[in-house]
Amino acid sequence: MIKALRAHWPEYLMEAAGLGAFMLSACAFSAILEHPGSPVRQAIADPVLRRVLMGMAMGLTAISIVYSPWGKRSGAHLNPSMTLTFFRLGKVEPWDAAFYVIAQFLGGLTGVLVAAIILGQIVAHPSVNYAATLPGVEGPAVAFVAELLISFGLMFVVLLTSNSRRLSSATGLFAGALVAMYITLEAPLSGMSMNPARTLGSAVPAHVWNALWIYFTAPPLGMVLAAEVYVRTRGARAVLCAKLHHRNSARCIFRCGFHQA
Repeated sequence: MIKALRAHWPEYLMEAAGLGAFMLSACAFSAILEHPGSPVRQAIADPVLRRVLMGMAMGLTAISIVYSPWGKRSGAHLNPSMTLTFFRLGKVEPWDAAFYVIAQFLGGLTGVLVAAIILGQIVAHPSVNYAATLPGVEGPAVAFVAELLISFGLMFVVLLTSNSRRLSSATGLFAGALVAMYITLEAPLSGMSMNPARTLGSAVPAHVWNALWIYFTAPPLGMVLAAEVYVRTRGARAVLCAKLHHRNSARCIFRCGFHQA
């Protein structure tokens, strides 16, 4: 444990900062697009169009983090479900996986708290509600299935592209595009989380605990299932590394076979 912490603490902090930045962006754009006092909200009455804009904003945020210097070095998982899936695939050492998950939870919560400091009561307004993810009117069962499916889709696309010689450098673009599409189309069903740390980061200041189990079970289950399907169709050796973007000079702390391949 101590050896991993001493050697890889920069990557852990980068993971925390990455999800923190994502959550700060989520809260800020939620306030801009949903708070009744926002000029943007007053100008755009159509909720579908606002979701499209939110999807674009968060998709671009995700892409920016993946291709940032810190994202290139840490791998930009930003999600305990993804880290645990790569651990299941044998690409992440046990202590690295543990510290990544801790960092992601702390980073997600810190990002929301920073947003609360900057935006004050704006982010606490019920229309924004700290960008909390909640089941839609269809109920928890539909939200669970929706979260499982979108998590499966994201992980499967990440594995397909990151392990392709032709597409590996575009993995972050594919992931960001999926985030944008999911927010636009799926958010009414579950709030579009795919990420236990992202959901808990909003739930703590919002004091929203109902159906929290959905976001702690469906995303990891969906991503592990995607990995199982990928391994059974492509083989375990087809998984080269745990980074989303590897065509760079940043060091890699994972069980990496990317450059050898």
